[in-house]
Amino acid sequence: MDHAAYIDATAATLGLKIATEHRPGVLQFFGLAAGMAALVQGLPLEPHDESGNVFRPVSPAGEDAP
Repeated sequence: MDHAAYIDATAATLGLKIATEHRPGVLQFFGLAAGMAALVQGLPLEPHDESGNVFRPVSPAGEDAP
């Protein structure tokens, strides 16, 4: 993937201006994030890896518990 072209296209779409002096850092950290994303995307997931999506509300500190 051409990260520079992607960044340029996305910035233009969002109306985001990247200063010339910031561009090397943006490219560096975008590449770093893309590498981390590739590692995560490469992990196999099984049904038991899913969260339970169970919400259990907790009373704020200092309030009486129900």
